[in-house]
Amino acid sequence: MTTLKDTGAPPGTAENSAPLPRPAATPMARALNQALRDAMSADASVHVLGEDVGALGGVFRVTDGLAAEFGEDRCTDTPLAEAGILGTAVGMAMYGLRPVVEMQFDAFAYPAFEQVVSHVAKMRNRTRGALPLPLVVRMPYGGGIGGVEHHSDSSEAYYMATPGLHVVTPATVADAYGLLRAAIASDDPVVFLEPKRLYWSKDAWDPEEPDAVPPIGRAVVRRPGRDATLLTYGPSLPVCMAAAEEAVRADGWDLEVVDLRSLVPFDDETVCASVRRTGRAVVVHESSGFGGPGAEIAARVTERCFHHLAAPVLRVTGFDVPYPPPLLEHHHLPGAERVLDAVARLQWEQG
Repeated sequence: MTTLKDTGAPPGTAENSAPLPRPAATPMARALNQALRDAMSADASVHVLGEDVGALGGVFRVTDGLAAEFGEDRCTDTPLAEAGILGTAVGMAMYGLRPVVEMQFDAFAYPAFEQVVSHVAKMRNRTRGALPLPLVVRMPYGGGIGGVEHHSDSSEAYYMATPGLHVVTPATVADAYGLLRAAIASDDPVVFLEPKRLYWSKDAWDPEEPDAVPPIGRAVVRRPGRDATLLTYGPSLPVCMAAAEEAVRADGWDLEVVDLRSLVPFDDETVCASVRRTGRAVVVHESSGFGGPGAEIAARVTERCFHHLAAPVLRVTGFDVPYPPPLLEHHHLPGAERVLDAVARLQWEQG
């Protein structure tokens, strides 16, 4: 019989055991589902509600199995009435529950926007802090899945411009779990934007031991670099990572990629530290350019980093048109080629 060599090392060390297996590749949708399940297990006040979240498990199966495990009182199918769904959630939060609302698609939330602006965002301020509103609005957003109008919007600018809301968007499997758990635990209302084209992107992640992630309000440098900074979030992170790799190969540019993660609160410290170091910046997102998130980000960077900039801050965005038909969306969505075109316009001759 073969036995392990006794080295005197503690069990589980490299000297006295086989290497630990790597966690299996897990899709983002699975991590979101696990975050909801763990939050509901840990706190009976957490309730999930929305269209088809119960028996169907959601259009993207993010709520799969929750109704069977926790009952229909805690994972509740609602009528097709977004204003009513969110209005109900406001009342639930006022009475001490922690509702997690699913808006089936990004643009389906527009009928509920009055509830967001008039009540969700203002309740805590209206009551001088006496009545917090621990409410999460989960929202699949963005394009890239061949969806038609009202199924592929990037509406984050509306929520960013509404004081009283936190606005976050994960781009990795670990962040999908960690940021959603943080959003549910927050006493402030959170608009949680889920990039639908990344739902089935996978990464090594262990649901039994989830990786710790930075809190809401912190950006993360996903790729260090020295020549220019790409500022991005959500569905555009893989685009920027691909562009950065191509930039090294084709042009020798070493691009830093910053994943914003949290649009409100915004991490000026991490963003500005990167731009001051590289001296150049490009903001990349799917939302429209005019009045979009990139306009605010570029303004903040310019105000805080002006004397460190070797070139104006540029933007690569979706076009200023309603979302196009599926066969044309690849022209609308920022790709690595458009990102590299912007990088090429960062006045390198001045360097």
